[in-house]
Amino acid sequence: MRKNLILLGTLTGIILLAVAMLCYPGGSPPDAHSVGYSFWHNYMSNLFSPKAMDGADNLARPWASAGMFFLALSFGYFFIKFSKNIDNKGASKVIRYCGVAAVICTFLTVTPLHDAMLPILSTLTLIACFYITVFIFKTKLHLFKVFSVVMMLLFYASVYLYFSSTYLDILPVIQKLSAIINIAWVLCLEYFTDRRDFEGVTR
Repeated sequence: MRKNLILLGTLTGIILLAVAMLCYPGGSPPDAHSVGYSFWHNYMSNLFSPKAMDGADNLARPWASAGMFFLALSFGYFFIKFSKNIDNKGASKVIRYCGVAAVICTFLTVTPLHDAMLPILSTLTLIACFYITVFIFKTKLHLFKVFSVVMMLLFYASVYLYFSSTYLDILPVIQKLSAIINIAWVLCLEYFTDRRDFEGVTR
């Protein structure tokens, strides 16, 4: 059971977020009168607002908040667990503490502190993932090297588009694609790598 905690928590979070999307009343940035949640046009943050963009009470909010809670806990546990694979104590601490701090910020992004927490969350997550990627590049995990680069580029792209307010019409899709790739990356690292892959990699 403990071995599959990350998977179970992640799946629970995904299911709850899917329910939230189904419960979302309507409205999106290009059309405030649209019905339901659009994968192509709605941001993830639309699920956490007290009011939907069409002005109705947002029934998706409790489901989305619960989903994010499970995803954040799962990712936090992953960072703690994965950090033990790294012999370099400094790098291991960066992965662990940045990962845990990012979890705390994730909890706060579903509150009115969303805008304040997002840059901190993005920075902490990028640091933790960057450190993991650096150590993956020092191993023989060649497919994970490509996977890690793709994940990092998509994550950075979504952060750049959000904070630069450019190409906002494609940001909803980039956000979700980045999240999907990030989740897949975490689960693949959890199930298809272990400490032996990183033995001897100390710098």
